[in-house]
Amino acid sequence: MKRISLFLFSIGLFNMQLSAQTDSATFKKIYSEALANGKSYSNLDYLVNKIGGRLSGSPQAQQAVDWAFKAMKEAGADTVYLQECMVPHWVRGEKESAKVITSNSKGIKEVPIAALGGSIGTPANGITANVIEVMGIAGLKKLKKEEVQGKIVFFNEPMDPTMIETFHAYGKAVEQRWAGASAAAELGAVGVVVRSCSLVQDDNPHTGSMGYKDSTNKIPACCISTNGANWLSNYLKTDKDLKFYFKMSCQTLPDEKSYNVVGELRGSENPNEYIVVGGHLDSWDTGKGAQDDGAGVVQSIEVIRIFKALGLKPKRTIRAVAFMNEENGGRGGKKYAELAKLKNEKHIAAIESDAGGFTPRGFSSDVTPAVKAKLKSWRPLFEPYGVYNFSEDGSGSDIGPMKEQNVPCMELIPDSQRYFDYHHTQIDTFDAVNKRELELGDASMAALVWMISQYGL
Repeated sequence: MKRISLFLFSIGLFNMQLSAQTDSATFKKIYSEALANGKSYSNLDYLVNKIGGRLSGSPQAQQAVDWAFKAMKEAGADTVYLQECMVPHWVRGEKESAKVITSNSKGIKEVPIAALGGSIGTPANGITANVIEVMGIAGLKKLKKEEVQGKIVFFNEPMDPTMIETFHAYGKAVEQRWAGASAAAELGAVGVVVRSCSLVQDDNPHTGSMGYKDSTNKIPACCISTNGANWLSNYLKTDKDLKFYFKMSCQTLPDEKSYNVVGELRGSENPNEYIVVGGHLDSWDTGKGAQDDGAGVVQSIEVIRIFKALGLKPKRTIRAVAFMNEENGGRGGKKYAELAKLKNEKHIAAIESDAGGFTPRGFSSDVTPAVKAKLKSWRPLFEPYGVYNFSEDGSGSDIGPMKEQNVPCMELIPDSQRYFDYHHTQIDTFDAVNKRELELGDASMAALVWMISQYGL
């Protein structure tokens, strides 16, 4: 009996070794195809340079939908279709302007600002008021209403430079951007200025979404560049009576009809089990949306192209999804999850790329301990390609609604050190993306999709 058990164990070990060798060879093919024949960079060139910024509800967003539909067809998807969803239509209007006016009116300095997405505009002649500086929402809560009434609140909490993972620093600092306007309005403020979420010191304001509480008065909100924030803070130390002037013509129009774009590669054995790989098609209008998130969209399309080019037959159906409206509403991700639940579809995994097209380092995940252990067991296959981090928790916002349906969710982790130099700015352009780094991300996503399609979770 012991000899039989030992024999069976030996057979199992041999099969595992053979499987590992086969998977390693497949990885080599995937990475070689992405790096030698990749199409993601040329796709990104078209999306970013021919279409540009793609804020939901805009004509450019619809052009991007049309482009993504065609690109998925060209990549070799078996089926491509649209999922209709209604999205917010906020418009920036004329270029914003702002200046700091010293108390003696002899010193006037223009500073770079951008309206925060979802903000109301100022009156036609702008707003001029005294400024009170606070460090985040916590700093504002220390003030009394009479200290804030009639003033502009300047939220100046910076991203923590000591945090190695920059997304953790961003997560802490971004609260003042989202919730600052309503918190300040409750104390009688007439407007808010928010320090840009970035670790780099420059003159590029970083926009982003903000929200209003239904119970509070709406006041205009803008972001200011890090250089501008530093300058304003320094002047406030010596001139408590200086004033800030800003003018914005942004407004929210009625919702518009838009779409997610979905491309499918049919599974060979379990076609009714789905693996989603996606990024978001919309972007802010200040730049061209190359890193955020043109990179994620073209990487997801490239997964299908790589499989087709190599003749790889996934056991499960692969869905590449270009989600709409991640930036200022998340309605595309919600609509996808809603339809999946309505159709009672079985999703075994969802993977998102929404952290830039930089060198891939690993995958974060919102999964059970058992699934996390399985992902980590695949690490040796990825390590030769510089992909090693499978320990982080978390996943993307567009696939977030899938978690409520107990779908294992994951996100590509690229090197994060430069992402917030470009995030939500006018310099998020095509030249900010490195071709080879982007293609390594393509291959890493395709490799993980392959492993899940073959072995499940």
